[in-house]
Amino acid sequence: MRPRLRCAVLDDFQTVATEIADWSPVTEDVDVVSFAEHFADEDALAKALADYDIVVTLRERVPFPASLLARLPRLKLLIASGMRNSVIDYAAAEAHGVTVCGTASSSTPPVELTWALLLGLARGLVTEHNALRAGGPWQSTVGVDLHGARLGLLGLGKIGSRVAGIGLAFGMRVTAWSQNLTKERVDEVGVELACSKEELLANSDFVSVHLALSERTRGLLGAPELALLKPTAYLINTSRAAIVDQDALLAALHEGRLAGAGVDVFDVEPLPADHPMRTAPRLLATPHLGYVSRANYATYYGQAVEDIQAYLAGAPVRRLG
Repeated sequence: MRPRLRCAVLDDFQTVATEIADWSPVTEDVDVVSFAEHFADEDALAKALADYDIVVTLRERVPFPASLLARLPRLKLLIASGMRNSVIDYAAAEAHGVTVCGTASSSTPPVELTWALLLGLARGLVTEHNALRAGGPWQSTVGVDLHGARLGLLGLGKIGSRVAGIGLAFGMRVTAWSQNLTKERVDEVGVELACSKEELLANSDFVSVHLALSERTRGLLGAPELALLKPTAYLINTSRAAIVDQDALLAALHEGRLAGAGVDVFDVEPLPADHPMRTAPRLLATPHLGYVSRANYATYYGQAVEDIQAYLAGAPVRRLG
């Protein structure tokens, strides 16, 4: 009889991982334990995961560097949601005999959240909602019209192009830029190609970030770039925090050099209670909800079960690295 294995599911904040998918195909061989709390440092992770053979991790929240993998001698299978993960040391995983697998991930939820943030900012929804609930003033903001406004997109990939389509449906003028963006691609989506990043920033009423994090995009929007934005402009980032200089963004918000920002990604996650992003003015912030939807979770955890089944059968699928 094969010895039972132990599987840890990390960052199950909503405690839904074992309910939103059917784990019964593996429970004959695997004990599944989900952790609702986040382990903030390597020592805590190493201690919590020491007795687990399988770990399921969400997106890129928990790094798995060589130093951590060396402290997890029982670990044999690491499953990350999505098919791209920049915080796993694949060479170290291979050296320690750890198979790394992924899952599919839908682009629909981050597209929808992008528009939730943009619309919330444009119509002052949080301010008006809070005032209404607290018996405050009846109407205190004047909404910004989307029709006829310019939406600038940094990135026109799978997510950016879908955001563009919704902008066009609102009657917005949509412009896009990225380092390798071509005229053929913008024509395919039906938007305009900005001559430069600087032109896009200076002329847009709303700027939304949809780029992958890389050495080329890290710090792409620093203080000089944010200074190009109109004081009436809004910045939306549902991509990666490191693309936008966080200190520069905080300074622009505090100094009123931006009308507002909608942010779903942060330099530290979960945000510490005293993090300045929690109290910044003109900021509509959400706790990295871009990928958090019922359908996406069903895919993540359903395919995690499939990954475990395939591994146990000796034929791993969706391998990463």
